[in-house]
Amino acid sequence: MTPMKKGVNNSKELWGTILILMTAIISGASIVVNKFFIVSIDPLILTATRALAIGIVFFFISLYISKSTKKKFNKVSWKYLLLIGAFGGSIAFWLFFIGLKMTMAGRAAFIHKTLPIYVAILAFIFLKEKISKKQLIAMFIMLFGLLLMQLSQLSAEIRMGDMLVLGATVLWAIESTIAKKAMMDKESNWVVVFSRMFFGSIILFAIIFLTGKSELLVALTAQQILYITISGALLFLYVLTWYWGLKYINLSKAAIMLLVAPVITLVLGVIFLGETILMLQAIGSLLILIGAFEVIWIKSEKRNEEI
Repeated sequence: MTPMKKGVNNSKELWGTILILMTAIISGASIVVNKFFIVSIDPLILTATRALAIGIVFFFISLYISKSTKKKFNKVSWKYLLLIGAFGGSIAFWLFFIGLKMTMAGRAAFIHKTLPIYVAILAFIFLKEKISKKQLIAMFIMLFGLLLMQLSQLSAEIRMGDMLVLGATVLWAIESTIAKKAMMDKESNWVVVFSRMFFGSIILFAIIFLTGKSELLVALTAQQILYITISGALLFLYVLTWYWGLKYINLSKAAIMLLVAPVITLVLGVIFLGETILMLQAIGSLLILIGAFEVIWIKSEKRNEEI
C-alpha cells in the first residue's frame, strides 16, 4: 500500500469512527430526551410515521447527491434493498414491540445490546471481516460492563418476550450485514438508508391496517405529533451517522462502539434528570469506556486483505 493510499484509508477510518461515536451519543441521548415526554402513542404508529417521513427525506437527499455528483445509482440488487427494509425497518421493530409487552424493559434493553455478538459472527462469515482477539476481548469486557450496569433489572427467568426481542436483535444484525454488503458493492449509504426507512414504513403501515389500528393515525393529537417530530429528528440523526460511518469502517467494529450509548444515557440522566449512579453502574461504565478506547484504535480490515 502506498503512503498516500494508507493516509486516505486512515482518514476514512477516523471519520467513520467519529460518525459511529456520534451515533452512540445520539442513541444514549434519545433515551433521556424521551423521559421528558409523557405521551401515550402506539409504538407501531410512532415507528411507521417516523420511518415514512425519514425515508422520503433520504429519497430527496439521494436524488440531489446523484444529480450534483452526476453519478447514477448503482445497480445493486433490489432484493438487498428490500430485505434491508423488511428485516431492519419493519419486522424487527414489530417483534421488538410485541416482545417488550411480554418482558421487562431492562431485560429487553440488555438483550438488544447483545447485537455485537451476532454482528461479529455474520460479519466474519459473510463480509470476511478480520476480528482480532483484542477486538473480541474488548467486546466481552464492554458486555460485562453492560451486565453490571443493568444487573438489578435482570433475572434468571426466560420469558417468551425475551425470545421475541432476541429474534428482533438477530434480524437487525442480519439487516446491518446486508446493508454493509450493499455499500461494499458501491451502493450509496443514502440509498441504503432510504431503503431501510421507506420500504420498512410501507410494511409497517400494512401491519397497522391489517391489525385494525388505522383509526389511530387520524386520531393523533398535537402533543403526539410534536413527540413524533422530535423523536423522528433524533432517529434521522441516528440513521444518518450510523450508515454514513458504516460506509468507512467494519460492521463488527461499529456495532461494538454502540455499547457506549448506555454510558451516555447514565451521564445525561445525572446531569439533566438528577438521577444517581450506583456503584455497579459506575464500575460497568468504566469497563465499557475501557473497552471502547481499545476498539477505537482497531483498524478495519478484511481477513488476509486490507480494506
